[in-house]
Amino acid sequence: MESLGFWPVMLSLIGLVVGLRVLAGWLWRALGYSPQVVGWLGRVPGPSRLWAAVRAGFPRLSDWIVRRVEPHRFPGLPLTLMLLLSIYLLMLGGGLLEDLFEDEELTALDEDFNSALALIRDPRVLLVFGWITGLGGTETLVAISLVTIGFLWAHGRTMFIPGLLLSIAGSQCVTWAGKFLIARERPEFLTFAEAYSPSFPSAHATGAMAVYGFIAYAIGRDLSRMDRRFELWFWSSTLILLVAASRMILSVHYASDVAAGLLVGGFWLIAGFALTEYLRHRDRAPAG
Repeated sequence: MESLGFWPVMLSLIGLVVGLRVLAGWLWRALGYSPQVVGWLGRVPGPSRLWAAVRAGFPRLSDWIVRRVEPHRFPGLPLTLMLLLSIYLLMLGGGLLEDLFEDEELTALDEDFNSALALIRDPRVLLVFGWITGLGGTETLVAISLVTIGFLWAHGRTMFIPGLLLSIAGSQCVTWAGKFLIARERPEFLTFAEAYSPSFPSAHATGAMAVYGFIAYAIGRDLSRMDRRFELWFWSSTLILLVAASRMILSVHYASDVAAGLLVGGFWLIAGFALTEYLRHRDRAPAG
């Protein structure tokens, strides 16, 4: 299959990123209205009466629910959302792993998708994604992590360091254990890129999610302006996805390898968030 060429591919990629930026911005603004919507629902007679009946009939249950959705305390809504998202990621990962062992369609789909990427494998496009994939390499991520720890220490934000280390260590342990336990073979090397460890899951995708995701969180956690938080998180997510995509475009990973890497990295990233928020909550809690 002949490549589309350098400029059509790059212009399409830029257009895709711009389109996602517009859509994400619209969704972000829509989420800004959620407190008003919740407040409005609380004033609607039906839900209000239903909640009053629940509180009267099940006072302990209703108090537990209130504590779980209290937005300004870490043991409330933040921890609840983290737990729900972690369970969801575990379910997705379990389903993907089951399909890998039991469903030949996943393997066929991976191979078909890898073949279809020949359409964008122009030599100059491969050079660009070769540079991008280097941002998810072990040496780069170790260097960036050490620099980040140094900055956190220098600025007195040491409570973020255990969370960063947990995200990195947990995600890498699971990834490399999975690689050698599952021992999936790599796709055929069709470009200049090569790799010699087993294929599933992608360590580049895992590492990019854990490291860049946590750095974005550490920077954005105390930003007062929501528009700056949005820009930080959107472009950090774009970087993570580009690193993940580079592994498929360079034909060193299947799509399911990359998806599994993002799920593993996402799970341990949430664990790092939870540990950091717990330490911050404990530090602010009154003594005695």
